Amino acid sequence: MKLKFNHVDFLYGDKAPNLFEALHDIDCEIKEHSFTCIVGHTGCGKSTFIQQLNGLLIPTKGSVFAGDFVISSNKKERTKKLRPLRQKVGIVFQFSEYQLFENTVEEDVAFGPTNFGVSKEDALKLAHENLLKVGLDESFFKKSPFELSGGERRRVAIAGIMAMQPEVIVLDEPTVGLDPRGVKEMMSLFKNLHDQGTTIIVVTHDMNLVYGYATDVIVMDQGKIVYQGNPHDLFDQNVDCYSLETPLITKLIQSLENKGYKFDLEKISSLDDVVKEIAKQRRASK
Repeated sequence: MKLKFNHVDFLYGDKAPNLFEALHDIDCEIKEHSFTCIVGHTGCGKSTFIQQLNGLLIPTKGSVFAGDFVISSNKKERTKKLRPLRQKVGIVFQFSEYQLFENTVEEDVAFGPTNFGVSKEDALKLAHENLLKVGLDESFFKKSPFELSGGERRRVAIAGIMAMQPEVIVLDEPTVGLDPRGVKEMMSLFKNLHDQGTTIIVVTHDMNLVYGYATDVIVMDQGKIVYQGNPHDLFDQNVDCYSLETPLITKLIQSLENKGYKFDLEKISSLDDVVKEIAKQRRASK
């Protein structure tokens, strides 16, 4: 599913002087089957941006096109029933505890498929399959979601979206609060989903994740898009102007290139790739 913003503005507040423009003239496209990261400092409009994708927020001006769905400020142009879109574009918010409400973990994950017409038996099967995918085994199925840790609740919320088998999964800061192992497991899960054809959109402050996983990156500042393109091209320039940190791997590569090593950045996504390339060049120089 292709996602396209056509000159979208979004205002919070009913009238002056309380109006706040969270998005201004957003005109962009998120490619189908991409792994797109959305970055920028706190308050730049990232969360407002993603809530336009399935009609949780309606543009004050302009339109968002999600496949055959139209989310428009113009009521005559807007698709009348946006509920089916929310099965195709699933959003996992940063504070995932607000998305959990059933008595047990398995019931919570099964709720979405059941709500869209899947039988209870098949919905529970989908729930179990996706809970296992996010690293929660059978011992979690009957637990109350409110007995879980923050990281576990986030996994349940992600499993709930995955169980609806969406074409697009949107994740708002999915790795915040996770230990390094948890971050690696979670990002590997998203990469596998992406490899299987799901469009993945991740809001993050972690530039190392952007470097390692993104095919595309959108940088936002004060409600505007100030950069969209390849992450390698982004990090090849001075990102201080965007209030972003340079990924550690980029700093390492720059330091090594100053010592004479050469790297094809399109082939480098991890420290293991850097080590292998160094070893390869050292063998070739003997």
